[in-house]
Amino acid sequence: MTYWLDQFRSRRTLLRTGLLVPIGWVGAVVSPAWAQQSASPTPACSDTPPAQMEGPYFRPNSPERTSLLEPGMRGTKLVLTGYVLSAACKPVVRALLDFWHADDRGAYDNAGFRLRGHQFTDEHGHYVLETIIPGVYAGRTRHIHVKLQPPQGPLLTTQLYFPDEPRNVSDSLFRSKLLIGVRADVSATLGRFDFVTT
Repeated sequence: MTYWLDQFRSRRTLLRTGLLVPIGWVGAVVSPAWAQQSASPTPACSDTPPAQMEGPYFRPNSPERTSLLEPGMRGTKLVLTGYVLSAACKPVVRALLDFWHADDRGAYDNAGFRLRGHQFTDEHGHYVLETIIPGVYAGRTRHIHVKLQPPQGPLLTTQLYFPDEPRNVSDSLFRSKLLIGVRADVSATLGRFDFVTT
């Protein structure tokens, strides 16, 4: 847990603004094993994620939910967490995050809302998404689509990627700035990605 908090404390801008995360709250979200492992460093608050194409599979009006898991769903469980921060390193409360991705075979549900859902960040600017690791399909590496919009702010459409994927080098859309920090845990793969809004 010390490493997790040190990541925040070591960021010059967070020290300047005094953004602190309560220890008990972080422990409830992330297991001690994940907290003690090295992860991708959180972005500087000037590092807005690059925009990426929406692709052909977006569907509006997804259900509001933090878990995309359904009974009998195949695939490796993924718990993705992170923060939405302003360029001043302040938490963005009630930021909209809309996620969608392929199933473990690389297929999208284009008739319903399987593996689709939106949520809002909490009072700390934090979000948690329970889902599965998406499969790959022709021409693409493993990825998760996301739309991010702070209250009364601009909409960002982008994609998140997984480290050490063989197809990362051949996918023309892949950007290393959009890599999720991942760690395998006993019951799930744990992921971390922080968004910075303009």
